[in-house]
Amino acid sequence: MRTWPIQQAKTHLSQLVRDSQRLGPQAITWHGREVAVVLSRDEYERLTGAGQSLVEFMQRSPLLGCDDVDLTRDTSPTREVAL
Repeated sequence: MRTWPIQQAKTHLSQLVRDSQRLGPQAITWHGREVAVVLSRDEYERLTGAGQSLVEFMQRSPLLGCDDVDLTRDTSPTREVAL
């Protein structure tokens, strides 16, 4: 991942965006400390799961195939509410 000082990132924003699309995430530093990362739209959507169906989301779950997950429903009666 290439690192861009904030001043250089401001001056060369077009290049920074192009590099994020071609080379992957680009880090931005402020006073020598990484404070932000620029991602391509495709990479952002991949990381956030944007545009995928609920089935696709569930299939990507780390719990898929786990047999020790307790899915039993609580059968205790509901509480009464005074009106």
